[in-house]
Amino acid sequence: MNRRLLHLFFGLALLLSSCAKEFTELNLPKIVTVSTSPASSITLTTATIGGNVSSAEQHPITSRGIVYGRAQNPTFADSTALSGSGSGVFSTTLSGLASYTRYYARAFATVDLGTVYGNEVSFTDFTCGTTTISDVDNNTYATVQIGTQCWTQSNLKVSKYRNGDNIPSGLNNSQWDSTTAGAYAIYNNDAANDALYGKLYNWSAVNDSRGLCPTGWHVPSDAEWTTLTDFLGGASAAGGAMKSTAIQPTPGGWISPNTGATNSSGFTGLPGGYRASGGGFYLLGEYGAWWSSSDAGSGTAWNRALAYYSANAYRDYFNHRLGFSVRCARD
Repeated sequence: MNRRLLHLFFGLALLLSSCAKEFTELNLPKIVTVSTSPASSITLTTATIGGNVSSAEQHPITSRGIVYGRAQNPTFADSTALSGSGSGVFSTTLSGLASYTRYYARAFATVDLGTVYGNEVSFTDFTCGTTTISDVDNNTYATVQIGTQCWTQSNLKVSKYRNGDNIPSGLNNSQWDSTTAGAYAIYNNDAANDALYGKLYNWSAVNDSRGLCPTGWHVPSDAEWTTLTDFLGGASAAGGAMKSTAIQPTPGGWISPNTGATNSSGFTGLPGGYRASGGGFYLLGEYGAWWSSSDAGSGTAWNRALAYYSANAYRDYFNHRLGFSVRCARD
């Protein structure tokens, strides 16, 4: 075969190969159909998901399953969960998922000509206002969506840092006044107050790198508190929208008149009082205060407070040694 015919032969072979590839890519979706079903039975680390696949009889499905990941349009380059072969409906359980994370998934089916992906679905183990969260002590907290933010709906009760280290407690007045380490107290050392109002933490506990809030959550900054109160109409009105409407003698209630309280935000702020730097406990039923994570300088940090006599949400800074309540916001 001369050189010219050889070039012609290879050129023709390349053209035919290209046409065949194009034909396969254009017609494969007609040969194989794939649909992805919504995820179900979603937990913090698992989800059940599946699909429905079919193909022309002369092109049997050799493998099928789910591809999934944290970015849209997942492929085999992401995570894969195989679910047998052949046509029909299938489902599989994805495990080892990251908590509080949105995932994207597509069913797939492979035949001799290639792989076809189905429609994309997304799912997450967390829906603010519906999903609850737990701390390292297995205390459970409801959540509430307020504007663009997601908050815990009750005060923190945890006795350990996120890594499992104990937070010092049981400090007498002198110890509470002198410690520079993180610590918590329970109002009047009464377990009933712990159940109703949660614990009172000094700011050193809030600022500890081991973390107070569950994974995926944090103690909100001063700016995040401002975002909350601005959304609720500004400091002069936000307190009413944040306060529980319960009035004593209801357990956990405010003393009368609980001015302006509507709890329209769902924040459900309670009057848990505080522990002073000298160790005394004050204003249970009258006053609720929450630390921010923002230092204000000179041994002080910013907080927010609510009072029984006002619809205001008060912003102020206090000595790190005081014990205030803590709420968590989603990262």
